[in-house]
Amino acid sequence: MTTTATTPPAAPAPAEPAAATSPDDATRLRTTADFVRHQDTAALLPLLLPGLDGPELRALARHTRFAHAALLVFPPGPQALRADLAACGLAADTPAHPSVVVRQRLALRHRRDPGELAVGILRPAVRGSDGTHRTVEVFALTVPPGSDLDGLAEHERAHQHEAHLAFEVADPDPLVLRGLCAILTRHGAAADGGGYNPHEDGTVLYFTAPAGSRAGYRRVELYARGDHRDVLAAHLDEQRTQRPAEALLRRLTGAWTTQALAACAQLGLPDAMDTEVATDGEALARRLGAHPGSLATLLRYLAMLGVVTREGEAAFRLTGLGALLRADTPGSLRPLALLYGGPFYRSFAGLAHTVRTGETAFDHLFGENHFDHFARDPELAELFDRSMAASSHMFEPLPAHPVLTAAGRAPAPATVVDVAGGNGELLGRVLGAHPRLHGVLLERPHVVEAARRRLDAAGYGGRCSYRVGDFADVPAGGDVYLLSRVLHDWDDERCREILRHCARAMPAHADLLVVERILPADGSASLATAWDLHMMCNVGGRERREDHYARLLADAGLTLVDRSPLPLDASVLHARKAVALRPVPRPAP
Repeated sequence: MTTTATTPPAAPAPAEPAAATSPDDATRLRTTADFVRHQDTAALLPLLLPGLDGPELRALARHTRFAHAALLVFPPGPQALRADLAACGLAADTPAHPSVVVRQRLALRHRRDPGELAVGILRPAVRGSDGTHRTVEVFALTVPPGSDLDGLAEHERAHQHEAHLAFEVADPDPLVLRGLCAILTRHGAAADGGGYNPHEDGTVLYFTAPAGSRAGYRRVELYARGDHRDVLAAHLDEQRTQRPAEALLRRLTGAWTTQALAACAQLGLPDAMDTEVATDGEALARRLGAHPGSLATLLRYLAMLGVVTREGEAAFRLTGLGALLRADTPGSLRPLALLYGGPFYRSFAGLAHTVRTGETAFDHLFGENHFDHFARDPELAELFDRSMAASSHMFEPLPAHPVLTAAGRAPAPATVVDVAGGNGELLGRVLGAHPRLHGVLLERPHVVEAARRRLDAAGYGGRCSYRVGDFADVPAGGDVYLLSRVLHDWDDERCREILRHCARAMPAHADLLVVERILPADGSASLATAWDLHMMCNVGGRERREDHYARLLADAGLTLVDRSPLPLDASVLHARKAVALRPVPRPAP
């Protein structure tokens, strides 16, 4: 019997140890998780935005909460990533989803095919020190040992392009979002993209953190639940302005924007649209008697401006911004759209003439100043008065000014004199807030009648009297004098003359409140700077700094007491006769 020897089976080779994540990635993941656990919203915001304090800090802290911090890691495989998550006290079984945005950003930065970059996103939950729910947002790109992605990973670890902090906006609405964006921008953050995710029904606005940020992150995210593409469009426009050629081109086409908004108002487009339900472009054209193709082009441009939003192929819905151009909307800006797209648009073509010669462009074009030109045309005069009223939002806090509050509570009924008071918008607000006050309005004949109709209709006619005349006819004996948006119409000498007329009419105890836009002393951005150009071109006047107004008041025997802010970059200057200084009245609590 022959025996055949057999070779025993070979023992299995020992398993190759799984490749470990880079120590740098593991450290960053642990640091990020600890950061998310221990940071507090109110403490983090000032680190992120140097100089943020006071009301703006409170506003941001009230409307946002710190939601997550994000980082990009490069594990050699899923097992290593799970081990790292567990080591940091994070759920190792957190599901991963594809991250399209980061994949595209990596592909662009490194000129790679996006298909080569399988970026996943995981959001393991953590609990903040204040008990709130937060997450660590982990972007993971698998980079096996020896991969040709090693260079990409090394670059990204060094530059941290995808690391960011995220704040979720509580109960977002367009006004809140725009305000939050404005605060971030004012403190040095720069728009850096964003998007709307219809699957999550959420809007993301990205910012680059300011250079002096001490939060340790270069990017910031504002996340708002819901569809806020109106705000997103403005945010993306802000980002584009950071590219010089594109920024200049967009500014060069600003005239198109003015005319598009004016045409929108002229056609009655906002009045024919709904803010809740989209309307087909063809149906809108039939409703307005407009050319369908031309209207479609205008609507697309208005969508870019955020006035309408496009839904589907050819349907459009009016936005909250666009609703301000409706004729019947409270605070409608339609008259301003018609005025700025009409006579004032034409006169701005003569701006270079004004700069060369000092002559007002409006006078050069129309052969007379705008006051006389509008007075001779009833329709233009009415449009101008409605335009002035359209920006009366700036008056809203004025009736609560301490001077007016004290006058309204005086033992004997006090009198408020509104010098060049227009159609009575401001005086009506003051009388409405203080039922014991009486009013006197000084204006030109055709304007006085419009003011009388307005104030009578509001029920204040019994407490009003009217004086037809010029500045030389300022009524004497009042307790409070109002001079609203008047001085910026005139040169310095005429301003001194107007103020002297007021000073002569004012009793020793009287107060003068001057409403104007004040040029910032530090040259910061302000509507006053734009209006300074407008006044020069169309009226022959100017906006001024506070110290300039103080000198004009002093030349008229008046002393500037204080200044209070108003909406739309306006201010109210409080002045008294130099010989009658006394403590500023404060209303009793």
